[in-house]
Amino acid sequence: MLRFENLSKQYSERIIFQGLHYEVASGCVALNDESGSGKSTLLGILAGTIEADAGDVWLGGHSLRTAPLAAKSVLTYVPEDCMTHPDQTGREYLRNVAAARQTTVGSDTLDLAERFGLAPHFEKRFGQMSFGTRKKFFLTAATLGETRVVIADEPLGGLDAAGRATLVDLFRTLSGTRTVLFTSYDTGFTQACEATSVDFATLAAHG
Repeated sequence: MLRFENLSKQYSERIIFQGLHYEVASGCVALNDESGSGKSTLLGILAGTIEADAGDVWLGGHSLRTAPLAAKSVLTYVPEDCMTHPDQTGREYLRNVAAARQTTVGSDTLDLAERFGLAPHFEKRFGQMSFGTRKKFFLTAATLGETRVVIADEPLGGLDAAGRATLVDLFRTLSGTRTVLFTSYDTGFTQACEATSVDFATLAAHG
């Protein structure tokens, strides 16, 4: 459901990475590498928010280069700082995501929001929320619609122990039918999610 070939990116004279390849049908994958290695840049490229210098990405079989709308329609992207429109409330955010994916906010989504402790925050604007609360709303949106790929940059950031446990359950459930790719320095979390660990050397070797 997630595939990329020959991905390369550089800024000015600095090569961030080059010639990265990977393919995974379903399951959890954790990208673990040192700080400043380019993990967020790679995830941004995979999510279509950053343009690669070379290569292509396929999400659910759709090319980001030639069919970007179809590719992004099967994607949930959770950036490190989950800020949408500051004046948008949590409830409005979930409804808007649901509408874009031609579905509604159902009981599964509301149950997950309850487990994340979001019930008191539905009417808050994103500009009023904590870092962790914003992230929980983005993660909750992963249950909306027929998505195939979940990409999350440091999803543990801002989460307490209860939120962490809920996230483990969410990723393990989603990975049964989807691809979940996330970055994390927490090996315990990676193991709890039963995730395969990769680094940039692994991705380059796949070529």
